[in-house]
Amino acid sequence: MKKFIIFCGLFAVLSCKAQQLPLNTNMEDIPINGYVKDFDNELNPYVGTYKTTYEGKEITLFITKEENRPMKLMNKNFYNDVLSIRYIVKNSSGIVLQNTKDMNLNNQTRFNILSMGTMPELGKVAFGYDGTNCGVGWGQIDLKKLNAMQISWDYYPNNRIVSDATCPPGTDTTVYLPHTKGLVFTKQ
Repeated sequence: MKKFIIFCGLFAVLSCKAQQLPLNTNMEDIPINGYVKDFDNELNPYVGTYKTTYEGKEITLFITKEENRPMKLMNKNFYNDVLSIRYIVKNSSGIVLQNTKDMNLNNQTRFNILSMGTMPELGKVAFGYDGTNCGVGWGQIDLKKLNAMQISWDYYPNNRIVSDATCPPGTDTTVYLPHTKGLVFTKQ
């Protein structure tokens, strides 16, 4: 009887582990508290610090991988391995225009850039960007690994109408990220 109780206890503990699913699992197929895991290490090649210059501005991207990140989409809580992008944009004089590197982005809905999935057939990772202040510039960013040292950047912003009712007067709603396609960043 003692062995049976130990077996049942061990079975119960092992059964409580969240179901692990591969990247790009359809949202409908993710159970509550499921874990969408990067089994094939598709995200790892993008991790690092990258720089470029665009229209007189120096842009530095800090790309990190976050494992088992809590997510909530479509009223569903789950966990996901994601890439997170933080950035610093400086003008030609070296003055910082925007810096998200040291921001606490965990509990807010602006400035976040998180991977949504991979496009293996195109060699890309798609990111959702929450936008800057008041949600201006929200949209999709695609990164493509060109080689071990370079990535290509495509940014597809969506429009948002801003008024005094939706955004306090005097708020900086400038989108400092480069609105372009095919911009090459080099790993540092």
